[in-house]
Amino acid sequence: MAELHELPALALRDLLRSGKVSATDAAAHFLARTGQQNPLLGAFITVTADQALEQARAADAVRASADADDLPLLHGMPLAFKDLTDVAGVVTTHGSAALDHKPAPADSPLVSLFKDAGAISLGKTQVPEFGLTAYSENRVAPPSRNPHAPSRSSGGSSGGSAAAVAAGLLPFAPGTDGGGSVRIPAAACGLVGLKPGRGLVAAGESAADPGRLVVPGPLARTAEDAALMMDALVPGNHYLRAVQEEPPRLRIGVTLDSPWSSTFPFTPEREALDALHAGESLLEHAGHSLGDASIRYDNRYPDAFTTAWTAGVGAARISPSREALLAPLTRTFRRRAQQRSPAKLAEALAFLRQFQHDTLAQYGQWDLMLMPALAQTPRPVGWFTGTAHGGERWPSAQWPGDADGDYRKQCEYAPWSSMVNVCRLPAITIPVHWTGGATGSGLPMGIQLIGPMGSEALLLQVAHQLGY
Repeated sequence: MAELHELPALALRDLLRSGKVSATDAAAHFLARTGQQNPLLGAFITVTADQALEQARAADAVRASADADDLPLLHGMPLAFKDLTDVAGVVTTHGSAALDHKPAPADSPLVSLFKDAGAISLGKTQVPEFGLTAYSENRVAPPSRNPHAPSRSSGGSSGGSAAAVAAGLLPFAPGTDGGGSVRIPAAACGLVGLKPGRGLVAAGESAADPGRLVVPGPLARTAEDAALMMDALVPGNHYLRAVQEEPPRLRIGVTLDSPWSSTFPFTPEREALDALHAGESLLEHAGHSLGDASIRYDNRYPDAFTTAWTAGVGAARISPSREALLAPLTRTFRRRAQQRSPAKLAEALAFLRQFQHDTLAQYGQWDLMLMPALAQTPRPVGWFTGTAHGGERWPSAQWPGDADGDYRKQCEYAPWSSMVNVCRLPAITIPVHWTGGATGSGLPMGIQLIGPMGSEALLLQVAHQLGY
């Protein structure tokens, strides 16, 4: 019989609801596995074992006196939250050494949503400082590493959550995505990652996000598991039921065009193109019609997106005496954000709404858009910051300060992510290729499919149709 961490999340959920596995046993199993593997992977910043086991025992007491049909959707399911998300009584570090690390006084709306659904939090997962980057490294805790190759990054900003799911420390996990932060780590770790369209998940709203870019979404090993989490994120919908249905035959536009090309010209690695070709073959075999799509992006996009993306860190409450503890990239973009006038931010946000309108008009010629998930294989830990040398890492206090070089590398690594947030569209990444050939060897590489508003179920159907 498979061990609990080898089961799909959906199968584990069914065992918990039936009473064949207790919530206490499930929590203890995943906590033990985390204790064994987290020292290598750095997936968790904080493990809340006592709190988790207390919640699990309470869930078992409820199960003992209730029918399965009366239990909440995710009864007893272990998961964890990014360390940008407040869990009552647990420290939220935001991945920053510059903040006072105090226990959160209350649950965030996202955490409340999952607790109401019966899920049990095992702790807080590794993130980049304030969630700003496509890698999960900071000055608070060891970097999050890729379970398929621990010398490589698990991506960001939901990198700790993705590493935990890929390594079997969690059955699935919620992430948040403001510029690729679910899809990038999902692609790096060989997972299905879904970014819902803007406004679908009410718990994702944040006053620190003036561009309204950030949305919660699932990190999962299968489309079915992602659909199960979507049913918790959007109560009253039926994604799990829908994912079993065959999608219609679709017209899919294939493109390598990126809004970052004008500022940061890049060439996709062979492995990214191999993943794209693998995705094309799977989609054509499934009966879909593919064609080349030429997308024209306004070259003012990089400046406008960066202005909107970094506005929140400029407003963060950080004592002047502690600003030196910020990572170089955070410190640089915070200073620039503080120097911008409110009018400059308003101008950038207005441009992004026009960019959205223009891009949707072009995407609308197709049912879905297809491109690689990433332009490069998962990067070595320390590669973005220049802190990797000779197989070792610089002490955090000695991090080089090339913030612009760091940012450029990120944009070249994930050039097809952020415009999806700006356009407020749903998108899914699917792990269709492994660099070693056979599934499970080498490094994972994936494709991204972008759909129109309201196409979350369709994207999950296509991923399931392709065998994921």
